[in-house]
Amino acid sequence: MELLHKFEYTLVALLELASSYNSGESLQIKEIAALQNIPVRYLEQLLRTLRCGGLIKSIRGTKGGYVLAREPQKITILDAYRCIEGLDAVDTTQKTAEGDVVEEIWQEASIASDSILQKYTLFDLCERRRVRQKQMALMYYI
Repeated sequence: MELLHKFEYTLVALLELASSYNSGESLQIKEIAALQNIPVRYLEQLLRTLRCGGLIKSIRGTKGGYVLAREPQKITILDAYRCIEGLDAVDTTQKTAEGDVVEEIWQEASIASDSILQKYTLFDLCERRRVRQKQMALMYYI
């Protein structure tokens, strides 16, 4: 399976918001877009969806922007995925033996991936990024 740009952009935007959570500072769309090289108009759409999904809040005013609606430890990667991708629509096509077999395997794969995504939070991503940045800073190039 391939990570879609839409979901990757969502996660890195949430990662920026999670990083600034403890300071209480809001981030503006232009800041997030510049930090993560995301097109501003596309990011606007993603943040609107995340706000409507209850994962982030918008703050009005000159020092306004976006903040997480909950602590980073309480927002799972699965929460973000479901918010951005939505729930799968119910298939009303006629059932066949082949379709049932494919559907069973797909459901099993979905359950497994949901289990993994539920296990990690935005806080976990922040910690992994911190460790990775530290490792990269220690690399020496010849």
